[in-house]
Amino acid sequence: MKKDFDLAIVGSGFSASLLAMIARRLGLSVILLERGGHPRFAIGESTSPLMNLIIEQLAERYDLPRLLPLTAFGAWQRHYPEVICGLKRGFTYFKHEVGAQYRTAADRSNQLLVAASPNNEVADTHWLRADVDHFLLREAIALGAEYSDQTVLHEVVLGDNPAVRGERGGKAFHVSARLLIDASGPAGFLSRALNLTGEFENYPPTQSLFSHFSDVHRCDQLPDYDVSNTASSPPYPMDDAAVHHVFDGGWMWVLRFGNGVTSAGIAVTDELAAELKLSEGEAAWQRFLHRFPSIAAQFADAKAIREFTWLPRLASRVRQAAGENWALLPSAAAFVDPLFSTGMPLALLGVERLGKLLQQGQTDFSAYQTATLAEADHTAQFIAGCYAAFPCFESFTAYSMFYFAAASYSEMARRLNSSHLVQRFLAADRQPFAAATLKLGQQLHSAPLPNATFAARVKESISPLNIAGLCDASKQNWYGVDLQDVISGAEKLNRTGDELRELVRTAHWAKGIAPV
Repeated sequence: MKKDFDLAIVGSGFSASLLAMIARRLGLSVILLERGGHPRFAIGESTSPLMNLIIEQLAERYDLPRLLPLTAFGAWQRHYPEVICGLKRGFTYFKHEVGAQYRTAADRSNQLLVAASPNNEVADTHWLRADVDHFLLREAIALGAEYSDQTVLHEVVLGDNPAVRGERGGKAFHVSARLLIDASGPAGFLSRALNLTGEFENYPPTQSLFSHFSDVHRCDQLPDYDVSNTASSPPYPMDDAAVHHVFDGGWMWVLRFGNGVTSAGIAVTDELAAELKLSEGEAAWQRFLHRFPSIAAQFADAKAIREFTWLPRLASRVRQAAGENWALLPSAAAFVDPLFSTGMPLALLGVERLGKLLQQGQTDFSAYQTATLAEADHTAQFIAGCYAAFPCFESFTAYSMFYFAAASYSEMARRLNSSHLVQRFLAADRQPFAAATLKLGQQLHSAPLPNATFAARVKESISPLNIAGLCDASKQNWYGVDLQDVISGAEKLNRTGDELRELVRTAHWAKGIAPV
């Protein structure tokens, strides 16, 4: 193995391998340095339309056609059926109360369903990271990236030619590179070596407990979640989604893979974690289920197929994300919470930005650092507002519209080659939208407004980016994919309705959508 490279990447998760592929297409020599090996368990498993669109655009920009089938469920099943994923049609939320069975309210005020795709063919996916990360690593190696696993790094030397030192197989290990990128996750190698640890301001301390399970029941097959008392059918099968069980003090995720395995975990405040004694792992899990009968019904026959993982501190942030000839990918620079599946698109935005800098031959990462930390901080404040809103689900559903408005607008702007309209995650660069996101989030912490007043202010605030028919009371918290909403919002994208109709008629991602 050679000892000097253009680019050394610490870590070999999905974002590391994607960046390595880009670098190889640009003609750079690359090495991926992995502390463990593959396949291996990893958290962060649910994609989003924006994330898949970024992968699609990276594949086209850097001639990586083998990535394209990973951007939609249908193509994935045809091309890579051996790489396990799950079907994600949207985002499903249920509000639970301690000791009470869940029952769908006639006006659906205790649930929220937001579709992300019109059908299975173009749907998003949940990633079984052991499979997907390993697949992407093999793709990077096939393109010429070198890979060193079981490599424990002890020291970094920065400057004109950064170097890392450690050991592999009991022998001293040394690699130097023109650029060093850390993709080793929260509290990773550079964070520890350079003492970069910081924290988010005014963010509630949270903990997490999670595992993988077999035999988890579907909500839509349990009487507790029956929706026959409502006037219409759900916009998608409610379990073919990222399912969120929301309760005071936290929430639970349930993600189904195609091999019968389900990822599930809880993210809770320190106060609730102390009540559950979260550090006790499976015993704490059982105490949690005992509190919520309808969640317990879903897991009545479930079996954990790996050990429970307890994270005593879920959120993390560094004080500095880049320097001379080195940078942290967003996944190593900061992590907030799995809510709204924010981690993976943030990571891909970082890969996209670093790819452009590599293509330009740039080594000044100051603008990259500013964007990375600003997006993390903005996301943290939004998620903090969501935690404050959990006790009042009507406020939570209203506040969540900031996410769905920003996400749908950003995706469509990119598809129109108008990404200049919004360049940061959650539209953090769009004023006054971003300011309203933070202001109304703070309102949830201090003196909450009456539900109707709060919802009205959210609706007004998201209006400039609302191209998805959000905040429509007549939909009673069920939002399907309706391209007429996009057509109606054409001017917000600096387009005409006819231009958008033509785009929808010819676009591959619009397959199966009714004509408008």
